[in-house]
Amino acid sequence: MKRRPLRLLRLFALLGLPVIASAAALFLYLRPLPVALAPVETDIPVQVYGLGTVEARILSDVGFEVAGTLDELHADHGQRVAKGALLARLRSDEQEARVAQAEAKLAQAKADLRMAAARVAKAEAVLGQRRQTDRRRQILVRKGVVAAEAAEDARAELDIAAAELRLAESEVAQAEAVVADAAARLAMEQVLLRRHDLTAPYDAVVVARRRELGAVLTAGEPLFTLIDAGTVWVLAYVDEALAGGLRVGQPAAIRLRSMPAGHFRGRVARIEIESDRVSEERRVYVACETCPADLHLGEQAEVVITTGRLDRAQLVPQAAVLGYDGQRGTVWTVEGGALGQRAVRFGPRTLDGRLAILDGLPPGAAVVGVLRPGLRLGRPALPEEARS
Repeated sequence: MKRRPLRLLRLFALLGLPVIASAAALFLYLRPLPVALAPVETDIPVQVYGLGTVEARILSDVGFEVAGTLDELHADHGQRVAKGALLARLRSDEQEARVAQAEAKLAQAKADLRMAAARVAKAEAVLGQRRQTDRRRQILVRKGVVAAEAAEDARAELDIAAAELRLAESEVAQAEAVVADAAARLAMEQVLLRRHDLTAPYDAVVVARRRELGAVLTAGEPLFTLIDAGTVWVLAYVDEALAGGLRVGQPAAIRLRSMPAGHFRGRVARIEIESDRVSEERRVYVACETCPADLHLGEQAEVVITTGRLDRAQLVPQAAVLGYDGQRGTVWTVEGGALGQRAVRFGPRTLDGRLAILDGLPPGAAVVGVLRPGLRLGRPALPEEARS
């Protein structure tokens, strides 16, 4: 008789376990799920990121236009030089001799020209004298004082004097041509002499010097590499998927690898028409406005370009979007205290990977910002902000 109550207790316990388990499961199923909501923010910068290197828009490899032996060097690596400053000079003894020879030939040509001009003056004087003689002879012939043969001789002498004048004038023209040719040859030799001097084409910084004194250079061989320090910029590569909003003039922040703690202001100066076909990136040049003077070409730099701003937008992390195709996707929502789903359209993406929802949300709907286990359509939701 004493065992019967024990059996009854065991029976009730066995029958109650499923009920308790079902009740617990129902409680867990219907219990509100804590969710983190995506915030609505204002004045949101829309930015894109690019990685690149420090470059210079004006970079020149300069050398002599003539061959020769390097005789003088006046600039070195890292030095700043003004426009027109002498950088180097070739040995120029032979060319100086050619210039002197050309000067002598020009002087001789000018002397010949003066002699030709003197012959013209003499011929003009003789012609004038012969013209007067001819005039007198013609008068005397008409008066019968002299014979006609005398008048004919005077006319012949006049014609000879005129011909001699024309010959002298042609000699002057020829002498003038010789002078012009000698002057041109002298100018050419002087140009060649000047080409033995290498000068800076603009205010520049010497990036490299490739040869030393005594080296024999060929024509056109680069001796110095120069840059215009005012044209230093950053060549950044931006993913084509993010480059649609890029425009010239947009502000940018530049961070140099050697100065990771500092940011420098810049602006987009050029966007290449042709993208990189392999990496599928767009080349963007950002001019530096506040960068330090001591920059190093080829240094790695990070660029963040602000392409626009959103006055107000609901931002949701891309990881919380289902089926995102670049424009549309599905998000979990909290509507009337219960979980739901909405297909929405997205706008710009922020630098931290959040997407701005443009439309598709009904009034009063909040967006779940973090996906977690337990999300189910219709389940009650408790925003984490509300739990406290």
